[in-house]
Amino acid sequence: MNDPLILLHGFSQTTASFEPLRTALADHGMATEAVDLPGHGTGSGPGRLVTGDLWTGADEIATDRRGVWLGYSMGARLALHVALAHPEAVTGLVVIGGTAGIDDPAERAARRASDSALADRIERDGLDPFLHDWLANPLFATLPEDPDRIRRRATNLATGVASSLRRWGTGTMDPPLWGRLAEIEAPTLVLAGSLDEKFTVLGHRLAGGIGANARFATVDAAGHAAHSEQPEEVAHLIADWLPTLPSLPSLPI
Repeated sequence: MNDPLILLHGFSQTTASFEPLRTALADHGMATEAVDLPGHGTGSGPGRLVTGDLWTGADEIATDRRGVWLGYSMGARLALHVALAHPEAVTGLVVIGGTAGIDDPAERAARRASDSALADRIERDGLDPFLHDWLANPLFATLPEDPDRIRRRATNLATGVASSLRRWGTGTMDPPLWGRLAEIEAPTLVLAGSLDEKFTVLGHRLAGGIGANARFATVDAAGHAAHSEQPEEVAHLIADWLPTLPSLPSLPI
Protein backbone atom coordinates (compact mmCIF):
# COMPACT_ATOMS: atom_id res chain seq x y z
CA MET A 1 0.00 0.00 0.00
CA ASN A 2 1.88 3.05 -1.28
CA ASP A 3 -0.79 5.73 -0.88
CA PRO A 4 -0.09 8.28 1.87
CA LEU A 5 -2.26 8.75 4.90
CA ILE A 6 -3.86 12.19 4.64
CA LEU A 7 -4.38 13.45 8.19
CA LEU A 8 -7.24 15.80 9.08
CA HIS A 9 -7.09 17.27 12.58
CA GLY A 10 -9.78 18.19 15.08
CA PHE A 11 -11.40 21.48 16.06
CA SER A 12 -8.99 24.19 17.28
CA GLN A 13 -5.96 22.05 16.42
CA THR A 14 -3.30 22.26 13.71
CA THR A 15 -1.09 19.74 11.94
CA ALA A 16 1.17 19.86 15.02
CA SER A 17 -1.38 17.75 16.90
CA PHE A 18 -0.45 14.80 14.69
CA GLU A 19 3.29 14.83 15.45
CA PRO A 20 3.25 11.84 17.86
CA LEU A 21 1.07 9.79 15.50
CA ARG A 22 3.17 10.69 12.45
CA THR A 23 6.29 9.50 14.27
CA ALA A 24 4.59 6.22 15.19
CA LEU A 25 3.28 5.72 11.64
CA ALA A 26 6.74 6.43 10.21
CA ASP A 27 8.11 3.68 12.44
CA HIS A 28 5.79 1.34 10.52
CA GLY A 29 7.02 2.70 7.17
CA MET A 30 3.88 4.74 6.45
CA ALA A 31 4.06 8.10 4.66
CA THR A 32 1.74 10.87 5.86
CA GLU A 33 0.49 14.27 4.78
CA ALA A 34 -1.01 16.41 7.54
CA VAL A 35 -3.27 19.24 6.40
CA ASP A 36 -4.07 22.51 8.19
CA LEU A 37 -7.83 22.73 7.72
CA PRO A 38 -9.60 26.00 6.84
CA GLY A 39 -9.89 28.25 9.86
CA HIS A 40 -6.85 26.62 11.46
CA GLY A 41 -3.09 27.01 11.21
CA THR A 42 -2.21 28.14 7.73
CA GLY A 43 -5.39 26.68 6.26
CA SER A 44 -6.50 28.30 3.04
CA GLY A 45 -9.45 30.63 2.66
CA PRO A 46 -10.05 34.38 2.70
CA GLY A 47 -8.80 35.68 6.03
CA ARG A 48 -8.12 32.05 7.06
CA LEU A 49 -11.86 31.56 7.57
CA VAL A 50 -14.13 28.63 6.84
CA THR A 51 -16.33 30.03 4.07
CA GLY A 52 -18.34 26.98 2.99
CA ASP A 53 -20.01 23.92 4.44
CA LEU A 54 -18.47 20.47 4.87
CA TRP A 55 -19.39 19.50 1.30
CA THR A 56 -17.55 22.55 -0.01
CA GLY A 57 -14.61 21.68 2.23
CA ALA A 58 -14.58 18.14 0.84
CA ASP A 59 -14.52 19.46 -2.74
CA GLU A 60 -11.61 21.76 -1.99
CA ILE A 61 -9.43 19.37 0.00
CA ALA A 62 -9.89 16.41 -2.34
CA THR A 63 -8.51 18.33 -5.30
CA ASP A 64 -5.27 16.68 -6.51
CA ARG A 65 -5.19 14.31 -3.53
CA ARG A 66 -5.70 10.57 -3.29
CA GLY A 67 -4.85 8.27 -0.44
CA VAL A 68 -6.04 6.87 2.84
CA TRP A 69 -7.90 9.66 4.62
CA LEU A 70 -7.62 9.76 8.41
CA GLY A 71 -9.84 12.19 10.26
CA TYR A 72 -10.20 12.91 13.96
CA SER A 73 -13.40 14.47 15.36
CA MET A 74 -14.02 17.53 13.13
CA GLY A 75 -11.55 16.03 10.67
CA ALA A 76 -13.55 12.79 10.75
CA ARG A 77 -16.68 14.68 9.72
CA LEU A 78 -14.77 16.14 6.79
CA ALA A 79 -13.26 12.76 5.86
CA LEU A 80 -16.73 11.18 5.72
CA HIS A 81 -17.84 13.93 3.34
CA VAL A 82 -14.76 13.34 1.17
CA ALA A 83 -15.53 9.61 1.03
CA LEU A 84 -19.10 10.31 -0.11
CA ALA A 85 -18.42 13.19 -2.51
CA HIS A 86 -15.09 12.03 -3.96
CA PRO A 87 -14.80 8.24 -3.74
CA GLU A 88 -12.14 8.30 -6.48
CA ALA A 89 -9.83 10.15 -4.06
CA VAL A 90 -10.26 7.65 -1.21
CA THR A 91 -8.36 4.36 -1.20
CA GLY A 92 -9.10 3.88 2.47
CA LEU A 93 -10.72 5.72 5.37
CA VAL A 94 -9.79 5.91 9.06
CA VAL A 95 -12.25 7.59 11.43
CA ILE A 96 -11.19 8.44 14.99
CA GLY A 97 -13.75 9.80 17.45
CA GLY A 98 -16.23 10.47 14.65
CA THR A 99 -19.97 10.72 14.14
CA ALA A 100 -22.31 10.98 11.18
CA GLY A 101 -24.37 13.66 12.89
CA ILE A 102 -27.21 14.27 15.33
CA ASP A 103 -30.44 12.38 14.58
CA ASP A 104 -33.02 14.61 16.23
CA PRO A 105 -33.78 17.87 14.32
CA ALA A 106 -34.43 19.81 17.52
CA GLU A 107 -31.13 18.63 19.00
CA ARG A 108 -29.31 19.59 15.79
CA ALA A 109 -30.80 23.07 15.92
CA ALA A 110 -29.90 23.42 19.60
CA ARG A 111 -26.31 22.34 18.85
CA ARG A 112 -26.02 24.91 16.06
CA ALA A 113 -27.30 27.63 18.40
CA SER A 114 -24.89 26.55 21.14
CA ASP A 115 -21.94 26.48 18.73
CA SER A 116 -22.88 29.90 17.36
CA ALA A 117 -22.95 31.35 20.89
CA LEU A 118 -19.57 29.76 21.61
CA ALA A 119 -18.18 31.22 18.38
CA ASP A 120 -19.41 34.66 19.44
CA ARG A 121 -17.61 34.21 22.76
CA ILE A 122 -14.35 33.21 21.06
CA GLU A 123 -14.47 36.30 18.87
CA ARG A 124 -15.35 38.54 21.82
CA ASP A 125 -12.98 37.22 24.48
CA GLY A 126 -10.17 35.75 22.39
CA LEU A 127 -8.81 32.26 21.90
CA ASP A 128 -6.77 31.77 25.10
CA PRO A 129 -9.67 31.89 27.62
CA PHE A 130 -11.69 29.57 25.40
CA LEU A 131 -8.85 27.05 25.04
CA HIS A 132 -8.33 26.81 28.81
CA ASP A 133 -12.04 26.05 29.28
CA TRP A 134 -12.27 23.77 26.22
CA LEU A 135 -9.37 21.56 27.24
CA ALA A 136 -10.81 21.26 30.75
CA ASN A 137 -13.78 19.45 29.16
CA PRO A 138 -14.18 15.89 30.55
CA LEU A 139 -13.86 14.68 26.94
CA PHE A 140 -10.14 15.45 27.18
CA ALA A 141 -9.53 14.40 30.79
CA THR A 142 -7.34 11.46 29.75
CA LEU A 143 -4.97 13.44 27.53
CA PRO A 144 -1.33 13.15 28.63
CA GLU A 145 0.33 16.17 30.18
CA ASP A 146 1.54 18.60 27.52
CA PRO A 147 2.56 22.11 28.60
CA ASP A 148 2.67 23.26 24.95
CA ARG A 149 -0.84 22.11 23.99
CA ILE A 150 -2.51 25.48 24.47
CA ARG A 151 0.43 27.35 22.96
CA ARG A 152 0.23 25.31 19.76
CA ARG A 153 -3.52 25.80 19.43
CA ALA A 154 -3.18 29.50 20.19
CA THR A 155 -1.36 29.94 16.87
CA ASN A 156 -4.82 29.80 15.29
CA LEU A 157 -6.89 32.91 14.74
CA ALA A 158 -9.96 33.38 16.93
CA THR A 159 -12.00 34.37 13.88
CA GLY A 160 -10.92 31.24 12.00
CA VAL A 161 -11.75 28.85 14.84
CA ALA A 162 -15.09 30.59 15.36
CA SER A 163 -15.94 30.25 11.67
CA SER A 164 -15.24 26.50 11.80
CA LEU A 165 -17.74 26.11 14.66
CA ARG A 166 -20.45 27.92 12.72
CA ARG A 167 -19.91 26.07 9.44
CA TRP A 168 -18.44 22.66 10.34
CA GLY A 169 -19.91 21.92 13.77
CA THR A 170 -21.76 18.65 14.32
CA GLY A 171 -25.12 20.42 14.12
CA THR A 172 -24.39 21.61 10.58
CA MET A 173 -24.65 18.02 9.30
CA ASP A 174 -28.27 18.57 8.34
CA PRO A 175 -29.44 16.07 7.36
CA PRO A 176 -26.95 13.79 9.12
CA LEU A 177 -25.04 11.21 7.10
CA TRP A 178 -26.31 8.05 8.81
CA GLY A 179 -28.61 7.19 5.92
CA ARG A 180 -25.80 7.50 3.38
CA LEU A 181 -23.01 5.55 5.08
CA ALA A 182 -23.67 2.43 3.00
CA GLU A 183 -22.60 4.45 -0.06
CA ILE A 184 -19.01 4.54 1.23
CA GLU A 185 -17.13 1.97 -0.82
CA ALA A 186 -13.63 2.50 0.57
CA PRO A 187 -12.32 0.05 3.17
CA THR A 188 -12.84 1.79 6.50
CA LEU A 189 -11.31 1.50 9.95
CA VAL A 190 -13.33 3.14 12.75
CA LEU A 191 -11.48 3.74 16.02
CA ALA A 192 -12.59 4.96 19.43
CA GLY A 193 -10.85 5.12 22.77
CA SER A 194 -11.99 2.43 25.19
CA LEU A 195 -12.61 5.15 27.81
CA ASP A 196 -14.78 7.20 25.43
CA GLU A 197 -18.16 5.56 25.93
CA LYS A 198 -20.16 7.94 23.73
CA PHE A 199 -17.91 7.62 20.69
CA THR A 200 -17.49 3.89 21.17
CA VAL A 201 -21.25 3.57 20.67
CA LEU A 202 -21.13 5.97 17.71
CA GLY A 203 -18.13 4.12 16.27
CA HIS A 204 -19.95 0.79 16.32
CA ARG A 205 -22.90 2.47 14.62
CA LEU A 206 -20.66 4.06 11.98
CA ALA A 207 -18.98 0.78 11.10
CA GLY A 208 -22.33 -1.02 11.01
CA GLY A 209 -23.81 1.65 8.75
CA ILE A 210 -20.93 1.47 6.30
CA GLY A 211 -21.17 -2.30 6.13
CA ALA A 212 -18.91 -5.26 5.46
CA ASN A 213 -16.05 -3.05 4.22
CA ALA A 214 -15.77 -1.40 7.66
CA ARG A 215 -14.02 -2.59 10.80
CA PHE A 216 -14.40 -1.16 14.30
CA ALA A 217 -11.67 -1.34 16.95
CA THR A 218 -11.16 0.20 20.36
CA VAL A 219 -7.91 1.78 21.48
CA ASP A 220 -7.07 0.54 24.96
CA ALA A 221 -6.58 3.05 27.78
CA ALA A 222 -7.54 6.01 25.58
CA GLY A 223 -10.27 8.62 25.62
CA HIS A 224 -11.64 10.77 22.81
CA ALA A 225 -8.30 11.82 21.29
CA ALA A 226 -7.05 8.24 21.04
CA HIS A 227 -4.32 9.06 18.51
CA SER A 228 -2.81 11.63 20.89
CA GLU A 229 -3.13 9.43 23.99
CA GLN A 230 -1.94 6.15 22.48
CA PRO A 231 -0.20 6.99 19.18
CA GLU A 232 1.78 3.75 19.03
CA GLU A 233 -1.33 1.62 19.54
CA VAL A 234 -3.26 3.57 16.89
CA ALA A 235 -0.36 3.22 14.46
CA HIS A 236 -0.25 -0.53 15.19
CA LEU A 237 -3.98 -0.90 14.49
CA ILE A 238 -3.62 0.99 11.22
CA ALA A 239 -0.55 -1.01 10.21
CA ASP A 240 -2.44 -4.27 10.79
CA TRP A 241 -5.40 -3.02 8.75
CA LEU A 242 -3.61 -1.46 5.77
CA PRO A 243 -2.54 -4.76 4.15
CA THR A 244 -6.24 -5.65 3.79
CA LEU A 245 -6.76 -2.77 1.36
CA PRO A 246 -6.90 -3.68 -2.33
CA SER A 247 -4.08 -2.48 -4.59
CA LEU A 248 -5.27 0.21 -6.97
CA PRO A 249 -3.56 1.55 -10.08
CA SER A 250 -1.63 4.79 -9.79
CA LEU A 251 -3.22 8.01 -10.96
CA PRO A 252 -2.14 9.08 -14.46
CA ILE A 253 0.54 11.77 -14.49
